[in-house]
Amino acid sequence: MIIMNKYIPLPKQTDSEFWTVDRLEHIRKLAMTGEPIAILQSRRSSLRILDRVEFPGVTNRIYREPHSNTRITFSGIEMSSPLYLGDMSYGALSGNPNIAIAKAADITETLAGTGEGGLHPEVAKHRRIFVQWASARFGVDIDVLKSGLGVVIKIGQGAKPGIGGHLPGSKVTEPISKTRRIPVGMDAISPAPHHDIYSIEDLGQRIEALKELTGKPVFVKVAATNYIPYIVSGIARMKADGVIIDGHGAGTGATPAVIRDNVGIPIELAVASADSTLRREGLRDGFTIIAAGRVADATDAAKLLALGADVVSVGTGALIALGCVMVHKCHIGSCPTALTNRIDGSRVMDLEFGVKSLVNFVRGFTLELANVLDNLGLSSVSELKGRRDLLYGYGLSRDVLEILGIRGEVEELDPKLGELWTRRRKTALHDIINKGEPSLTSMGSTAPPDVEKPARILDWIRTDGAQVTRPSIDPYREDIDTSFLLKGGEVYLSLPVMFDVSEAPGEYRNSLSWASLALGSMIFSEETLPPYEEVTFSADFRGIMTWSERKRADTYLKVEDLEEIEDAANEGEVHGFLIDEDSMGEDLELILSDADIRLKEAGVRNRFDLIAKSSRLRDSADVFKLVALGADAVVLPYSVLEVAIGEGSKGNLRERAFNLIAGMKKEIALLAGAAGVYSVQSSLTGNRELLRAVNLNSYVARRIRVRQAGSL
Repeated sequence: MIIMNKYIPLPKQTDSEFWTVDRLEHIRKLAMTGEPIAILQSRRSSLRILDRVEFPGVTNRIYREPHSNTRITFSGIEMSSPLYLGDMSYGALSGNPNIAIAKAADITETLAGTGEGGLHPEVAKHRRIFVQWASARFGVDIDVLKSGLGVVIKIGQGAKPGIGGHLPGSKVTEPISKTRRIPVGMDAISPAPHHDIYSIEDLGQRIEALKELTGKPVFVKVAATNYIPYIVSGIARMKADGVIIDGHGAGTGATPAVIRDNVGIPIELAVASADSTLRREGLRDGFTIIAAGRVADATDAAKLLALGADVVSVGTGALIALGCVMVHKCHIGSCPTALTNRIDGSRVMDLEFGVKSLVNFVRGFTLELANVLDNLGLSSVSELKGRRDLLYGYGLSRDVLEILGIRGEVEELDPKLGELWTRRRKTALHDIINKGEPSLTSMGSTAPPDVEKPARILDWIRTDGAQVTRPSIDPYREDIDTSFLLKGGEVYLSLPVMFDVSEAPGEYRNSLSWASLALGSMIFSEETLPPYEEVTFSADFRGIMTWSERKRADTYLKVEDLEEIEDAANEGEVHGFLIDEDSMGEDLELILSDADIRLKEAGVRNRFDLIAKSSRLRDSADVFKLVALGADAVVLPYSVLEVAIGEGSKGNLRERAFNLIAGMKKEIALLAGAAGVYSVQSSLTGNRELLRAVNLNSYVARRIRVRQAGSL
């Protein structure tokens, strides 16, 4: 057995990370010393919104014994600091880390969340815990619910909004089996919705029942999604004591990458909009907001408190204090630091080391927060809550500054700043072509625009996660209809995806054609490739659908500009329009959205299909967002398969093409289910309400009619 009782060296980071080496080293120094290290650092070059918000004109002097008081009280619970140590389950973590977190909360007079999956018997001995009542109710009984100081109804979380928890079967060993009361080796996939909570009224009943049963405060945990102001308002009206809002980028033990990277909004926008709504509706007093997701240090915490939070949650930060080196392999069960590894006796974190490190981290974090207060001229943390007047934004869009409710310098950023293909995007596709399943990953998102730089407008857009105000749909247990009917109902697609094989080498063309025929997808080409006529969209009139550069009856018109669409729509001879970014000279998102809106305004949208095409499209998330902007189908380049294979063997190309299309269909179902969509064509096409922009250039956002995240 390997005992982990010290920090291992940080690996070199070769990709973009939110949790950069300097952030990790800062946390490690706090954990080793318990002393304040640094505050109020400027990170203005980052595209993360919270990094572009600062306390202007404030000094950053560090005092070992600051004067400001960080103590708070809510729901009858006294805390030395407004610090909540995450919601991390036994199973996602490997046992000793769970105990260390609970013990550290007791010692430091803070709070710890137990996460989903029952209660570790050693954790149950500690008082300052909130136990979780999640959708699967794994290991939950009356004794569990009465442990600790409060109960959390988990509706959603920031790393996987709209879908349930996911503990891979490889990590369900005997101890986890007993605690969760499920068989050894079985995937523990929680339902996406609570099957007894389908409305805000249902939630109110559960809140009242748990209060009656336990006599303890009841909080509701939700992901930060499109309707977060209304969701939080509803939770407050249903008499919950507070809410934990988990923002995009929050950590997790396992989640599909497509969900982690494309669903949900940043915590700073969610907190600001929720706080504003609660105040306007007279619901703010006595209601606690706990802000979670990418709280990296006391400076982040101070900003979130000033935007309206009462408490901040540090889940990933706590793990880093315990030794995490951010290798994103929690779901595999081979954690090098014994934090998230499979419980098999081969590697264990030393409990004494963990408790000491975490206690020091909390004390150092608290001292840094007190130093921020001192430098702001405030005597207590309660004086900081809601003080947006102390904040100033740099390089944020006009819309975002308005949502945050702060002053600032307006900058409308160029949407295209980064590279089209990042290594992580390639890796996710590589997983799909080998397994035919959505790629699983762990820890927080590195997606644009917050971490990696956005390469196109789609990268600034996030999709919705349904919760509380409407239920999500469980794609693991229910069939979600991803099919599309084109050409007036004559042509069936099992998913809104075609592959352009016009210039593909023969082996790629044949493989994608075969897989498309097998799975009910289509291929796009100049000439029809026998024997795949029934799945070919070609220009030679021999496929099942025909496109043309001139207006011809019974074809799809490849347009050069939007005026052509209006003229052809008035004549009514074509089935629809092919919008090709490569030949039109403008961003596909803009042209497609304009075409969809014009046809709607003319009252003829349902008579014509819009087919979106570009050589710069990459994956199912691009497809899903383009459908929401108005596409009836999306033509991806064959090179997606080529990129997914990379430098690897080109063997089994048919199987890999099959897996690619099958995996994309499942990913689209995941995104749809998370958004509460049963039928993708009828409920998603042109439904921009399921999209939100994250600091996207305001002029671009208005043109495509996508509202900014956090807006009402």
